[in-house]
Amino acid sequence: MKGTEKTEELLALIREGKAITRSGQIRLVVRLSIPAIVAQLSYILMQYIDAAMVGSLGAGASASIGLVSTTTWLFWGLCTAMGMAFSVQVAHQIGSGNLKEARAVLRQGIGAALFFSILLALVGVALSGVLPRWLGGEESIRHDASLYFLVFSLFLPVLQMNFLAGGMLRCSGNMRVPSQTGVWMCVADIILNFFLIFPSREIQIGTISVFVPGADLGVAGAALGTALAETFATGYMGWYLFVRSSVLRLTSESGSFLPKMEVVKKALHIGLPMGLEHIVICGAQIMTTVIVAPLGIFAIAANSFAITAESLCYMPGYGIADAATTLAGQSYGAGRFALTRRFAFITVGLGMAVMGIMGVAMYVWAPHIIGLMTPVPEVRELGVMALRIEAFAEPMFAASIVSYGVFVGVADTLVPCLMNFFSIWAVRLSLAALLAPSMGLKGVWIAMCVELCFRGGIFLCRLCGNRWIKNK
Repeated sequence: MKGTEKTEELLALIREGKAITRSGQIRLVVRLSIPAIVAQLSYILMQYIDAAMVGSLGAGASASIGLVSTTTWLFWGLCTAMGMAFSVQVAHQIGSGNLKEARAVLRQGIGAALFFSILLALVGVALSGVLPRWLGGEESIRHDASLYFLVFSLFLPVLQMNFLAGGMLRCSGNMRVPSQTGVWMCVADIILNFFLIFPSREIQIGTISVFVPGADLGVAGAALGTALAETFATGYMGWYLFVRSSVLRLTSESGSFLPKMEVVKKALHIGLPMGLEHIVICGAQIMTTVIVAPLGIFAIAANSFAITAESLCYMPGYGIADAATTLAGQSYGAGRFALTRRFAFITVGLGMAVMGIMGVAMYVWAPHIIGLMTPVPEVRELGVMALRIEAFAEPMFAASIVSYGVFVGVADTLVPCLMNFFSIWAVRLSLAALLAPSMGLKGVWIAMCVELCFRGGIFLCRLCGNRWIKNK
C-alpha cells in the first residue's frame, strides 16, 4: 500500500507543476513499469498456456488456432485503439488537474466503446465461417478454426470493456489493479481450460486415482475458457474503476454516456491512426500467414508457437510502453514538455535493456520454451529456429514499442502509423515473399528480424527529434 501511495504522490507532482528529481523520475518509471510488465506477461502467459494445452491435442489443433490468430490480433488491436482513443484524453485531463472532465470523458468512452465492440462482434460472427478458407487453411483444420474465431467474436464486447477499464486505470496511474487482475485471469484460464478442453478422465495422483469431469470441447474449449476468464477480469476491473478509483470513480456524480462531438473528434485524432496501424500490422501478419500456409501444418503450428513464445520476450516492452503512455500523457497534459521528453528517454532506455536481456534468455532457452508447447519434433525444431533468429531483434523492437507508447501519450499517432506501414509492408513482407520459397519458415523469420531492427531505428530517429512533442 505504501508503494501505491508513493506512486500517487510522485504523479501528483506532475499535475501540480512541482519539480521531480532525476532519481524520482526513474523511480516513478520503475514503479509504473513493474506492475504493467506483470499484467502484460500474465496476459501472454494465458495465451502460452492455451497453446500448450491445445498443443497436447496434436499439430492439427494447434494449426487451427494459428491460422486465425493474426485475425484475432487485428480485432484485439481495433479494441485497443478504441480504448486508447479515450484513455489518452483522460490522461491529459488528469495531468491538467481537470478530474471532473476526466470522468466525463470516461463515461463517453464507455458508450462509444460498447457501440463499437458490438458492431465488431457482428462482423466477426459473419466472417467466422469463411475466414479459414480465405486464409488458405487445409480442409482438416477449417472447422476448429471457424469455431475458435466464432467464440472469440461473441465475447468481443467483454474484451473491449476489459481493454477500456484497464487503459483508464493505467492512464490514471493505477497499474496495480490491472496487474493483479491479469494474474487472477491467468489462473482462472488454467482452471477453465483444464475442464473445458479435455474429456472426462482419470488422473493418477500418487497411488490414488481421481475422476476429473471434462467437457471435451477441444479448440472451442480453449476459446471459451479464455473468454470466461476475461469476463471475470472485466467485471472486477469495471467495478474498481467505477466505485473504488480515487480519481475516476463515477458514483459521486452523474453524467451522460453519449459521446460529445469534441470528445469524438479528439478520439478519432488519436484512435483512427492507431486503428489503421493495427489494420496495417495485422493485415501484414495475415499476409504472412498466407505466405506460411503453403509450407504445411508443421510450419503453421511452429509459426504460431514461435509468435506466442516470442511474446513472452516482448511483452515487458509493452508493459513499459504502458508506463510511458501514462507518464508522457500526464506530463504533456500538464504542459511540462521537458519532463515529457525526459520520461521518454528513460522509458525507452529501460525497455531496450530489459528486452535485450529477454532476447538472450529466449535464445538460450528456446528448446525448453517450445518444448513445453508441443511434443511434435518437426514443430519443435522449426519453432526453436524461429525464436533464435528473432532474439537478435529484441532491443530494437523494444525501441519501437516504447517510443510508440510515448507518441500515443502525446496524441502523436499518425506519423508512427505511417512509419509502421512502410516498415512492415515494404521491408518485412517483401523480404518474406522473396525468401520463403527457397528458405521456408526460416526465410520468413529472417525477414521479420531485419524489419524489426529497421523499425526500431526509424522510431529512435523520430524520438530524438522535436516534432512529436509540438502538436498540442
